[in-house]
Amino acid sequence: MTIARLLVVDDDAEMREMLTDFLRRSGFFVLPAASRAEIEGHLARGRIDLILLDVMLGDESGVEICGALRRDHDMPIILVSALSADHQRMAGYEMGADDYIAKPFNPALLLARVRAVLNRARRTPSLAYRRTTSAYRFAGWHYDGKKNEALSPRGFQVALSRRETELLKVLLANPHIPLTREEIAAALDMGEEAEASGRAIDVLVGRLRTKIERNPKDPEILKTLRGTGYVLAADVTTDPA
Repeated sequence: MTIARLLVVDDDAEMREMLTDFLRRSGFFVLPAASRAEIEGHLARGRIDLILLDVMLGDESGVEICGALRRDHDMPIILVSALSADHQRMAGYEMGADDYIAKPFNPALLLARVRAVLNRARRTPSLAYRRTTSAYRFAGWHYDGKKNEALSPRGFQVALSRRETELLKVLLANPHIPLTREEIAAALDMGEEAEASGRAIDVLVGRLRTKIERNPKDPEILKTLRGTGYVLAADVTTDPA
């Protein structure tokens, strides 16, 4: 249930904003960047699951940046360019790109390609993760994912509903990451329209807070970010099986 963190890199502010907004509405956590320096800054600050990288970045070459990133990182990279000749695509693949999308493109096709690349990258690691991760610890709490048991810092077992459990797992997979209501709803596969699912998320968060917070009216673990959504404000560690 980890929400994918995408990095959209384009020196065209209008294109960058359009892609960022579109992918956020599609359920991803998206960060924008316009240069190699900004890419490196984002990578230094946290996990990135996929980079959507424009080939032409002013005086910088997206293809060369792709090659440099590939030497030190293994996240998928999709190159985006108006240059679509076979030799230009091959240059991108030779530098380690996972896919190459030509401009102009259909946004729905771009979304499908992003999801396909993420699925390929996640399939083996995610299966291994589910096999080897059995328990999580956060803010004194212990959650056993196999037994679906939550133990409070004082050792009391707390019962969680199915939806509360799903929400907790999303939060545990994304600690310290601000999540919008739409992102949480997408991760929980809620089919309601945006406004309705947003209200449902607020109610669900309130219920989970009554289970894990010492004072649900002044939460310390699951905090509200005004204008954004919610964040699990606690470090999370995992116990191997």
